[in-house]
Amino acid sequence: MHLDDWQDNGPGWHRADAIVRRVQAPTFPRHEARVEDHGALADGVTDCSAAIAAAIDAVRRAGGGRVVLGAGTYLTGPIRLHSNIDLHVSAGATVRFIPEPERYLPPVLTRWQGVEMMGYSPLITAHDAVNVAVTGSGTLDGGADTEHWWPWCGLEEFGWHPGVVEQERDWQHLVELVHQGVPPAERVMAPARNFRPNFIEFYRCEGVWVQGVRIVRSPMWEIHPVLCTGVLVEDVHLDTHGPNNDGVDPESCTDVVIRGCRFDVGDDAIAIKAGREEDAERVDEPCRNVVIEDCTMTMKYGAFTIGSELTSGVRDVYVRRCTIGGPGLWYGLYIKTNAARGGYVENVYVDDVEASELQREFLSCNFLRGEGLRGPRTPTVRHIRITNVRVGRARRALHLAGFAHSPIADVHICDSTFESMAEPDSIENVVGLALTNVHPA
Repeated sequence: MHLDDWQDNGPGWHRADAIVRRVQAPTFPRHEARVEDHGALADGVTDCSAAIAAAIDAVRRAGGGRVVLGAGTYLTGPIRLHSNIDLHVSAGATVRFIPEPERYLPPVLTRWQGVEMMGYSPLITAHDAVNVAVTGSGTLDGGADTEHWWPWCGLEEFGWHPGVVEQERDWQHLVELVHQGVPPAERVMAPARNFRPNFIEFYRCEGVWVQGVRIVRSPMWEIHPVLCTGVLVEDVHLDTHGPNNDGVDPESCTDVVIRGCRFDVGDDAIAIKAGREEDAERVDEPCRNVVIEDCTMTMKYGAFTIGSELTSGVRDVYVRRCTIGGPGLWYGLYIKTNAARGGYVENVYVDDVEASELQREFLSCNFLRGEGLRGPRTPTVRHIRITNVRVGRARRALHLAGFAHSPIADVHICDSTFESMAEPDSIENVVGLALTNVHPA
């Protein structure tokens, strides 16, 4: 972005409008297949995996179209989509995924917390597809609970008990494989390792659309496009409070629009990511051109989060016309990095956000979190512009802590109100902080 764009309140936003114009819902051939015609019984008892796969294959062989699930409850294992296919979950339909890990084998290429590996299949997935969608007003039920998937996180509140191998132990094994230079195809983490699958994951796809559905009981992250171009997530209701239940996590993607969604989730509502440490440096793909608009967030950590997996960098993020807050939401704009993760965050615009109540700060960026200075990388955060924001109650408006050798730079807050802050702002190693017409100052 040119400096003139940054200094003028207007030109930056025309870039957001251009992204929205580029990211349109894909269109599909008019061919349609109903899963009931391929043997599915929506009785909540019958395993419909084969019937759903047969309907998808029929549409694929016909050149694309819509696969329709009518009213009722469908039990299934993982669903694999292909180019030019819209999986349509109709009103009154529930797709309930069977929470048996062996059903999600053989392992597939996935990214788990920013690292590529061969893991359990996501519940709904597509690889290297063009024009792919999950639409409708029905419900996707991941089947996760304190007896299935969630105990692997290692927390007793989610069902962990002695004898269950928690993901942190397996994570150290995966990190060691990365350090050794083992390629992703040989980092086989299923079935021997307890890495929970993401719910919906599109990998290296172009023209992605998730629309209308309600998502509940997710094993892990909920909507996770990776290395995709042209991603539209709209009018989705994410309502799942499990561990690491982020809502939408675009990772190393280009041109993403998230709009009209409701987030009531167990972790960050939206978390923009770009891979983690050595593995991200190998792939070397940033996340860029992300627009978030007309969304509502009530739970749990960050409403608009960048990181912590951002080693390849994030730039050009636009947030507008959102309503956030409540007794369960911690942060507004939450940027997470340190010397272990590194990466850059630049050109972040936030406008017209109403925050009723936050447990922590509206804007938080603390390089000293986690590993802090312990790491070989230097994070860079610069060019953040916040306008027309009103915060009712919070701990602080701002918590900014850069490094002395890499200060946070060029943070401008204009025409905003922070009404009832419990503590004064915390500012350390920041250059170019400007407050204009901010109340209280």
